[in-house]
Amino acid sequence: MAAGMRNVKKRTNMKGIARKWMISSVGVIILILVALIAILSFTVRGSIYSGIQATLDGRSSELTNVFSDYGRSSSSDFSAAARSYVENFPEKESMELMVFNSVGRILITSVGFAPDETQPMPDYQQAVSSREGYGTWTGHLTSGEKVMAVTRVIRNSSGSLVGAIRYVVSLEDADRRVLAVCGMLTGAGLLVILCVTVISYMFLKSVLTPIRQIGTAARRIAQGDFAARIRKGSDDELGELCDTINEMAEELGTAEKLKNDFISSVSHELRTPLTAIKGWAETIMDVGATDQATFSRGMGIIVRESERLSGIVEELLDFSRMQSGRITLTMEKIDILAELGEAVYMFSDRARSEHKFLLYDEPALLSPVLGDINRLRQVFVNVIDNALKYTAEGGTISVSAGEADGFIRVVITDNGCGIPAEHLPNVKKKFYKANQTVRGSGIGLALADEIMRLHAGSLEIESHENVGTAVTITIPVLTEDREERNQEPNG
Repeated sequence: MAAGMRNVKKRTNMKGIARKWMISSVGVIILILVALIAILSFTVRGSIYSGIQATLDGRSSELTNVFSDYGRSSSSDFSAAARSYVENFPEKESMELMVFNSVGRILITSVGFAPDETQPMPDYQQAVSSREGYGTWTGHLTSGEKVMAVTRVIRNSSGSLVGAIRYVVSLEDADRRVLAVCGMLTGAGLLVILCVTVISYMFLKSVLTPIRQIGTAARRIAQGDFAARIRKGSDDELGELCDTINEMAEELGTAEKLKNDFISSVSHELRTPLTAIKGWAETIMDVGATDQATFSRGMGIIVRESERLSGIVEELLDFSRMQSGRITLTMEKIDILAELGEAVYMFSDRARSEHKFLLYDEPALLSPVLGDINRLRQVFVNVIDNALKYTAEGGTISVSAGEADGFIRVVITDNGCGIPAEHLPNVKKKFYKANQTVRGSGIGLALADEIMRLHAGSLEIESHENVGTAVTITIPVLTEDREERNQEPNG
């Protein structure tokens, strides 16, 4: 129930993301388009109005010059000329022409009748009162019609007012053109919004679909289904994320398998000595001290298996320290030959009892190294123990050491079963065992590799199946510089 609610919530959140994206993106585009339409509309209207204004100004200037000659004679001559021009005015259909006398009375109009006395004519008042003799006005008539008017007064040579000429143009057609432009811009804007909406939806679908798939796969992985995989749909960043999660799932699956194998192996390793200890303890209890041979043999096995058990536990503790980065080294100047020789000696009896040959080519002298005695001995012991485990009866394990280029190299070789090529890159990984039939926890080489890394050295493995394995342990020799740094107090 809870899981279902979580899934619903997540799906809802996804839809919320899509909704927020659509609202924000489309909202921004709408605001931009509205602003652009408004700006373009005002620009178009201004351009049209300016063209009309320029036409009226040009016409008024031209006709003012024509009528000014008549003003120098008599008012009757001006009136006659005005009537003649108005009657022959070529643009009667597009604009209205009015001629005023010196006292402001309308002499004649191109439409044949005078306007209503209440009709506003602020342009005429402006022209009469201004020094330039020019006035313009844009507004509405009493009928509601929107017009643009231009008035220019005519004066004689003495400066007296002879009359005035007024041009009136309806702006209804201009406004309809502006409205048509606004309609086209709005249609284009709606088309843009539709295109953006469709593209945004397709884009969101292409993004959210793999995100949902990633979420589903991640939940399956979190629940322990490491076989879950995400189908890669593209080679973009989401595709890379899919590849990364698939690789993570594969790595987790491998780690889980190795962990399970490790637990099984360690359980077996612990069970074997415990079974031996328990069995011989019960045997000794039954026979008591009366059978000295059985008693001695049993106690010897108990001691050996206890030591083996203690070694396994210590190895596990070391592994835990390695995982948490808590492996500490007690660094000091040491003779690595002595530690190597002691490790070889530890396995001499075992090699003989298993009918194997353990050969040690001891060099005359090697430079001292800076290291942890116990940890370096642990590395040698782990490697030699592995060599013995994977070498059949009659086989040979060879140990040699040499110094070159400021490094000491210890080489441990065997002619055992070898490591298959596909397993070789993984043998130093934690939990990994190339051969499940041989006892061991699978952490010995990982631990040895980590110890050598902490010594500024290395552990390299070369192996060929059915031929044998060579392990090269490298550690730098002690220099005066390293010795001085080691002697410096911490903190």
